[in-house]
Amino acid sequence: MQQSLRIIILALAVLTLAACSGNKNTRDEGAAVDQGSSQTADTSGVDQGGAAQMDPLDDPENILSKRVILFDFDKAVVKDEYRNLVEAHARYVAEHPSARITLEGHADERGTREYNLGLGERRGNAVAKLMQAMGASAGQINVVSYGEERPVALCHAESCWYQNRRVEIVYTSR
Repeated sequence: MQQSLRIIILALAVLTLAACSGNKNTRDEGAAVDQGSSQTADTSGVDQGGAAQMDPLDDPENILSKRVILFDFDKAVVKDEYRNLVEAHARYVAEHPSARITLEGHADERGTREYNLGLGERRGNAVAKLMQAMGASAGQINVVSYGEERPVALCHAESCWYQNRRVEIVYTSR
């Protein structure tokens, strides 16, 4: 009986990891982790004179270019310092019906793989729920968890662990 239960749990873990690894997107793997911002979002695409501006998602001066939300240890609560960032992306998605995003949840290396996959998913869902409360459509948001499998920092200290406890906002369609 215990042998069967172990096999079932192992099979579920393998299937979960296989499903997560199949998601491909266009993301700069070497991108540094953003630390949040309190700027307001400018989601307009054209200025008053009619000349085209840089896409706000690509403008490094725009809050929409920041796409990482960091979390405290073992928490899935969006901190107040990231609310403006989440709101700006929610507003952009709400104003652009063709926009689609994937919220990639991550965890640091502490904890089991299964626990960290669940924690990454809870973090992604927390951001998704907040975005939906701010006007984004649930149909435009996908959540995936990578747990501890895709760290951005590799040392074994709090400074690295903090960077790895994150949700990344990835635009799959604009």
